[in-house]
Amino acid sequence: MEKSEEEKKENAELALEIKKMIVESLNLDDIKPEDIETNAPLFGDGLGLDSIDALELGIAMKKKFGVTISPDTENVKQYFQSVAALMKFVEMQRAGKEESK
Repeated sequence: MEKSEEEKKENAELALEIKKMIVESLNLDDIKPEDIETNAPLFGDGLGLDSIDALELGIAMKKKFGVTISPDTENVKQYFQSVAALMKFVEMQRAGKEESK
């Protein structure tokens, strides 16, 4: 099913918001939000984040989007795989489809 132009625009805006949040919350002064690829891994070989960064990102997600990623959530590692995965999580939370507690 093809996404509408409005949905594509909303997705691009959400991706940029998440990228800005990553750069700002982790003080990544040498990286611009536009430099982060939406589907690239955030940890390991990708952006190179670690578990402390994941905790800080979780806090930033709650402040910025009002969503909570509990460590007890079944798919918690999947949500932090990439900007695209974080986008999907935010969208699910906004739609009320995912219980995070």
